[in-house]
Amino acid sequence: MSTRYPFTAVVGMDDLRLALLLNAVSPAVGGVLVRGEKGTAKSTAVRALAELLPEVPVVPGCRFSCDPAAPDPDCPDGPHEAGAGVPRPARMVELPVGASEDRLVGSLDIERALAEGVKAFEPGLLAQAHRGILYVDEVNLLGDFLVDHLLDAAAMGASHVEREGVSVRHAARFLLVGTMNPEEGELRPQLLDRFGLTVEVAASRDPEQRVEVVRRRLAYDDDPAGFAARWAGEEAALRERIAAARALLPQVRLGDDALRQIAATCAAFEVDGMRADIVMARTATALAAWAGRTGVTVDDVRQAALLALPHRRRRSPFDAPGLDEDKLDETLEEFGGDDGPDPDPQGPDGDGGDGDDGGPDGDGGGPGGGGGVPPQAQEPGPRAGAPEPSGERPEAAPSPGAGPAPAREQSPVAAAEPFRTKVLTVPGVGDGAAGRRSRARTEHGRTTGARRPHGALTKLHLTATVQAAAPHQRARGRSGPGFVVRPDDLRQAVREGREGNLVLFVVDASGSMAARQRMGAVKGAVLSLLLDAYQRRDKVGLVTFRGRDAELVLPPTSSVDAAATRLERLPTGGRTPLAAGLVKAHDVLRVERLRDPARRPLLVVVTDGRATGGPQPLRLVARAAGLHAAEGTASVVVDCETGPVRLGLAAGLARDLGGTAVTLDELRADAIAGLVKDVRTTRRAA
Repeated sequence: MSTRYPFTAVVGMDDLRLALLLNAVSPAVGGVLVRGEKGTAKSTAVRALAELLPEVPVVPGCRFSCDPAAPDPDCPDGPHEAGAGVPRPARMVELPVGASEDRLVGSLDIERALAEGVKAFEPGLLAQAHRGILYVDEVNLLGDFLVDHLLDAAAMGASHVEREGVSVRHAARFLLVGTMNPEEGELRPQLLDRFGLTVEVAASRDPEQRVEVVRRRLAYDDDPAGFAARWAGEEAALRERIAAARALLPQVRLGDDALRQIAATCAAFEVDGMRADIVMARTATALAAWAGRTGVTVDDVRQAALLALPHRRRRSPFDAPGLDEDKLDETLEEFGGDDGPDPDPQGPDGDGGDGDDGGPDGDGGGPGGGGGVPPQAQEPGPRAGAPEPSGERPEAAPSPGAGPAPAREQSPVAAAEPFRTKVLTVPGVGDGAAGRRSRARTEHGRTTGARRPHGALTKLHLTATVQAAAPHQRARGRSGPGFVVRPDDLRQAVREGREGNLVLFVVDASGSMAARQRMGAVKGAVLSLLLDAYQRRDKVGLVTFRGRDAELVLPPTSSVDAAATRLERLPTGGRTPLAAGLVKAHDVLRVERLRDPARRPLLVVVTDGRATGGPQPLRLVARAAGLHAAEGTASVVVDCETGPVRLGLAAGLARDLGGTAVTLDELRADAIAGLVKDVRTTRRAA
């Protein structure tokens, strides 16, 4: 086994280290989600945590890590008698993003189950992680089917595997730790709420601290074992402190004042459900035990709120993360009392703190020095919210026939409120990434047929299997009761579910669309479509055109909030190079087809259809639209033309694209009865 980077050698990142250590002290806190940019040692810190956890006793020979003091009565390897066990190190099990369902939950040998009638079960990662850590790197990129299993196991503390009447259940209680880069997309709210704490990490801007990070990393790469040996003392001290805090935890008292502050804080920030209150209470208790105190203070409650609430107060992926700390302080002061315990003067620092963290390197980064004990996280600075709407300036939109005028850039217009949109789908059946937009062949969904298995059998089609085996029973010596099934008879169920698509927005930001009220409605419509794309697990991209050319504002990504940010700051004005926008979109889709050929594109053009610039601009638009029609790209034109006299240019563009046109009013799901079932398009022959 390779030598892991020591936890105490990690420089800085106080919030991250504190959140991980609190979970080590009290696994009931519920895990931690680490959000941050790439290259910030998120995975390094999480992997190092496993080395600090105490050993766990297990039943000898049990593949499901049953506790010998209270064995699982439903353990597939049981029943076990209570008694002494054998200690082993706490496991950290990593769930790869591309893992299969069988790898996560375990698999049944269906051939043996049918032919021999035995439950031959091979445990999966959930069984291996029982009583340990389940670590999911890039958790926001997990497929929905894996997320569903994680949610079930986290909620019930058990995993169920059922297939063709064969059922297996085993305990699966684990510490869930995930890392993610928000630029690659957000998590489903249901999974987000399963993480007890969340922290935001970023690379330090302090040159001295960055130098120390590089120095330590180079030393570790040159001699991992020697580097770990130099930090062995700090690791042992931190391990002992975790054990001491665990022993003290049952004695910590959570007073009524602290409970009222917790409840008031969750109510003030309008957090859904009661899980946040429970997590805050457990976190505040763990903070007190970590500081060596038996009473919870208001500082513990405040720190618990900063760790437990930011990811729970987001109502949509476009909400800015973080908490209003002034509001938090006002709430704690309003609901504070006099019967809460004072900080214990006999704590490690004499002030209820965490001890001397000054390291030999003088970086003040916590685990890099001293006893390797990180301080309580410093109060984060104010977080950036949404951009403030700019002041209103009267702008006259140029008439369609006006000559070339100097491009005058207008200040960004705030978007109107988003709404629930129609369902826009790509026709046909695909086989791309799991999602909720278009029909696709998937491992989940309704059964539509059967085929011979290609590789391992995962979903048995029982009727088709029986039909395949029935004609051969006499030849197999069965003339009476009984039924012989051979491997060649097995049939895989073909299922149809939903896939996520690549939704590429092409937005007109020119002078013809620059009337401020209309551009606000346009941005609101695109924001609504972005929210719909987030809910349906799509990738999105954003192309805008104005002035002389088109620009890829946002390359295709899973981060729809990044697209919303670009949209909010989108300036307007100038000519209308519609053809350039369509050509740029064609180039983007061509590259994306090479990168991810299974993810089918949906082109959404938001325009009034007008085009200016260059000779015969409408002819250029028709030629550019023909490129998409020839590729068979599904397309929708959102017609933004308003006023008593309408030219109908957007409808003509939709015909050239081989797609369909909808107005801003028709885009609302509740504007007319029924939903859009298909996007009409010219399909290239398979």
